Amino acid sequence: MALSRGALLTVGFLAAAILLLESTLLRLLAIAQNYHFAFLVISLALLGIGASGSALSMRRPSKGESPLATLRRSSLGFSGSVVLAYVAVNLVPFDSYSIAWDRRQILFFGLYYLALALPFFFGGLGIGASLAAASGGSHLVYAANLAGSGLGALLAPAALGIAGVPGAVLASGLTAIAGAMFTGGPRLRRTSAVFLLAGIGFFAYLGFLNLQGSALLGMTLSPYKGLSNAMRYPGASVEHSRWNAISRLDSVAGAGTRQLPGLSYTYKGVLPEQLGISVDGNALHAVTLVGPDAFPAGDHLPEALAFRLHPRAEVLVIEPGGGMGVLQALAGSEGPITVVESNPLLSSTVSRAAGNQDPYAAAHLQLVHAPPRAYLSAAGTRFDLIAFPLTDAYLPVSSGAFSLRETYELTVESFQAALARLGPDGILVATRWLQTPPSEGLRLVATLTEALERGGHPAQQSLVAYRGVQTFTVLVRPGGWPAEDLDQARAFLVERKFDLVWAPDISPEEVNRFNRYPSPDHYLAVRDLLQAGDRSQYTAGYPFDIRPVIDDRPFFFHFFRWEQTPEVLATLGMTWQPFGGSGYLLLFALLALVLLLSALLILLPVFAARDGQARVPVVSGAGQISILLYFACLGIAFLFVEIPLIQRGILVFGHASYAFVAVVPVLLLFSGLGSLAARHRLLPRRMVFALLVGAVFAAAFWFPAWMEAAMGWPAATRIPLTLLFLAPLGFLMGLPFPWGLQWLGESAPGLIAWAWAVNGCASVISAVLAAILSLSYGFTTVIVLGGLAYGGALVVYWQRAPGPINFRRE
Repeated sequence: MALSRGALLTVGFLAAAILLLESTLLRLLAIAQNYHFAFLVISLALLGIGASGSALSMRRPSKGESPLATLRRSSLGFSGSVVLAYVAVNLVPFDSYSIAWDRRQILFFGLYYLALALPFFFGGLGIGASLAAASGGSHLVYAANLAGSGLGALLAPAALGIAGVPGAVLASGLTAIAGAMFTGGPRLRRTSAVFLLAGIGFFAYLGFLNLQGSALLGMTLSPYKGLSNAMRYPGASVEHSRWNAISRLDSVAGAGTRQLPGLSYTYKGVLPEQLGISVDGNALHAVTLVGPDAFPAGDHLPEALAFRLHPRAEVLVIEPGGGMGVLQALAGSEGPITVVESNPLLSSTVSRAAGNQDPYAAAHLQLVHAPPRAYLSAAGTRFDLIAFPLTDAYLPVSSGAFSLRETYELTVESFQAALARLGPDGILVATRWLQTPPSEGLRLVATLTEALERGGHPAQQSLVAYRGVQTFTVLVRPGGWPAEDLDQARAFLVERKFDLVWAPDISPEEVNRFNRYPSPDHYLAVRDLLQAGDRSQYTAGYPFDIRPVIDDRPFFFHFFRWEQTPEVLATLGMTWQPFGGSGYLLLFALLALVLLLSALLILLPVFAARDGQARVPVVSGAGQISILLYFACLGIAFLFVEIPLIQRGILVFGHASYAFVAVVPVLLLFSGLGSLAARHRLLPRRMVFALLVGAVFAAAFWFPAWMEAAMGWPAATRIPLTLLFLAPLGFLMGLPFPWGLQWLGESAPGLIAWAWAVNGCASVISAVLAAILSLSYGFTTVIVLGGLAYGGALVVYWQRAPGPINFRRE
């Protein structure tokens, strides 16, 4: 049967609600727990969509049952289950940090999973039922689904920016209720209108609180997160709370904040008063309540050497967090200062918290709100000093618990762009935490070395590195170091009791002098790295993964090697890290879990059909394999292309939320247009399918190059050009699924729901697998594998479609 326009609108609204909820959950769980857990739950929640297909496959509809009723009930069920899921994440005492030693957490995690999967199950149920009932109009349903998904992706940052996560969760439920009105009777429309008006009123109230700086958090934080720890301090209080589309900020007073990373122990003065700002509930950024003229501690921080060498420098400060790097620049330089901060809410919160000591109020300071890479790549001022301050909390590197965090500011390409913005004799300074054995600082050196050598500069002559008790600092001068500057650097290090790790003329006798280790491991590691004849061979043999970080693998904190597995397992549950210190290995545990669940959901309808318990036709073995391979390849391929493109988009748009909005709607909306065109007779299907495979391969290599070229352009130019680049790819990606549905609809319409289940389950697997492969092999490899998956679907389609499905005679 052909679905009405109202039914298609309901499908579109339901799809928008699903994407809105999915986007919101990424923010909710990143705040409440940890970004690893956000990825894990979103992957499992997608399984709910696959489960809905299996349920539809095994369910025998009652006589006279209307697919519109199923669609309407699914929309309302989605809204109700959103409330249940939101209550569950606040009441169930699940904590990712203690899952390795508290067995109850396994049960709590199961409750988390069931609650969060339930809305996706209802959403998938409505859309899957519509696909199965649409017969010859399945391409219209698929188009409405994709178009609605694109709309939901656009709504997410707006809802988050106005009313935060609680408001965005509410908005997803209201969107589904609004959709149900298109297929309901007068009574349902009246009732829904009452709920909508009440919901909109509460959403407006949440927005008002947000504007007043009293935004509701609306969730239970892990007791191990930085904000939770800060609020245990006697007298601590939250002074100001705000949401925007990409963050949650809480200004905290009275928490005993004391952060001066790398401060020399030769400093004998009084520590300045500090407030704290928590971003997404994490460890506090320190806001120092003194002016630059009253900040003597700044001259005892490790970066002070760069300002000693350039006292009148024109300075660029990249992502200063709570503003410590800005204050140090004001205290150390008499020249103009430019600060690049990608999150405008963070800088405005710093200004509000600092009051009269606002570091951004200086007359000779320019504040720029832009992605750092976009600013560095644009033509403009050359600087005497470019600083990358240390704003991250200390992150243990041994187990890969923080592997998935992208850091595009610390890649080879980022440092290349920064070096290109240095003036004659300019200096770049970057500080990281000191790790033992050497890892974080050594990776910084490896990445800077690669950036220097790509620009034709000898790394050994361009680097000066030193360490304190806590930090590892590197100064880069691409033109080489004059002898008098090296003498001044040595005098500073001796005066402040920092240990030299590398200089162009270093001698073994001058290392490991003040902060002594049994062996000068950091000096030896840096020396061996810089002097290695084959640097890639050296990094391959190092105990940790210290390969230079590149835009294609922007995971600065991914140090895990498989050789560490015995040690990680031996210390499981004994480290103060998410998932008991086994973050990277957890991805493989998750992969095994989703493989098992997906196999169960895919095979259950088949076995039920053989027993006569379901409406799935009994298909020949070859027919089953063809259907399974075709729709599984499509599920894998779509996300293998979409996920890396989103992660690549972070580079240009500055944050995952913005990249999601820029990339996902384009792909989904144009995939929807492709679906609408799927029945057009003028499209030579096998040829167009082959063109899709070629387009994916082209995107794997051309899209990164295009983004690199576009980063220096204004934001108003990047968005339409992103649309121009991705639109043809999205159009082609929207064709194979409706072609497959038509193939089934002509000979086996009872298999459409099962195909929906296969596609959904394969998508869950590919989401986890794409993350694992990206960490080790990069985004380009994952997109290429997506092209190969589309190629596999093409082979199946070439051999089996549009021929009929073969049924086994019983």
